[in-house]
Amino acid sequence: MVEQPTKYGLNVEVALPYEQAVERAREELGKEGFGVLTEIDVKATLKKKLDVEFRPYVILGACNPPLAHRALSTEQDIGLLLPCNMIVYATDDPDRCVVAAIDPVAQLGIAGIDALKPVAADVQARLTRVLEALAS
Repeated sequence: MVEQPTKYGLNVEVALPYEQAVERAREELGKEGFGVLTEIDVKATLKKKLDVEFRPYVILGACNPPLAHRALSTEQDIGLLLPCNMIVYATDDPDRCVVAAIDPVAQLGIAGIDALKPVAADVQARLTRVLEALAS
């Protein structure tokens, strides 16, 4: 079940090892029209830059081009709030992960532009379906 533990994110815990969870997240995003534009391996970055250990953790910068175009056509500076980030990280149980996505209603809501609300709601519905598919 999709939860909203913060004001800005939606998440699920999934019964998959980390690598499989990342791959499935990519697949499910694709089914909803999102491509992954950026990928940040947080564990590797923290090890390289700070020489610290961290759990497996990735940030996927996801974009649905038609929806991004709608948002950018409404407000050019909205690109500051794009893409939609999704994170996957390992829990203490090696067979379970957390997958979370930005809540686009909260994310785009900070712009205070009513014309963006339908786009944000559409993105939220799609990301929720991605999370639900991963949880099932």
